[in-house]
Amino acid sequence: MKILILGAGKMGSFFTDVLSFEHECAVYEIDPKRMRFLYNTQRFTTLEEIDEFRPELVINAVTLKHTIDVFRQVIPHLPESCIISDISSVKTDLKAFYESTGMRYVSTHPMFGPTFANLGALSNENAIVITEGDYMGRIFFLELYRRLGLNVHEYTFDEHDEAMAYSLSVPFVSTFVFSAVMKHQDAPGTTFKRHLKIARGVLSEDDTLLREILFNPRTKSHVEQIRSELKDLIAIIDRRDEAALNDYLTRIRSNIQ
Repeated sequence: MKILILGAGKMGSFFTDVLSFEHECAVYEIDPKRMRFLYNTQRFTTLEEIDEFRPELVINAVTLKHTIDVFRQVIPHLPESCIISDISSVKTDLKAFYESTGMRYVSTHPMFGPTFANLGALSNENAIVITEGDYMGRIFFLELYRRLGLNVHEYTFDEHDEAMAYSLSVPFVSTFVFSAVMKHQDAPGTTFKRHLKIARGVLSEDDTLLREILFNPRTKSHVEQIRSELKDLIAIIDRRDEAALNDYLTRIRSNIQ
């Protein structure tokens, strides 16, 4: 299959490495320096090169902020039969955009990083394939992700956004709170250092991604739950209530078993 990958960042490079030995691949990237380490793939810096390549599948791996804009630039240069796809972690507006194009499409979310995951050992990582869209496109990604050893789940766009509102917003907001009150430690403990490492990873993410996670309409209720839990914990601390603290610790320990 002729596959065009948009963007030569960490995920674009990952897909190039994974696919280029079984498929004819090309990468479109406006900054040629970002493509200097890509192997066994064609490197495009102009839209005219896409015209000549005539891809059968496009994987949009640019940052969330530019995903739809890059699609709009590239689609006029694609064959009508081409399948377009994204790997965005936030799907807001993508379903409506896809349907407006009239093109075949598939949407997935590889949930393995690259901030924290070991891209060489993905058996403990997950991927989501959206059930809406082109059947053959879904089959391609289902087979790819399973071959990589990922745990694959199939959600609708709405189910994906609901799941991400919880699984992204809760740890991200918790990390924001840690970062907001953090002070430099000359002799940090192990737990502190682990939280600091997570915080640095989260805050290295693209601001657009962080904004879309927070502004997801489903996020607010989860943030309000965090606020409610903090209020209850503060009340226990104020009262120095050992019985209430024991009940609290029992409850939260059961949540993570």
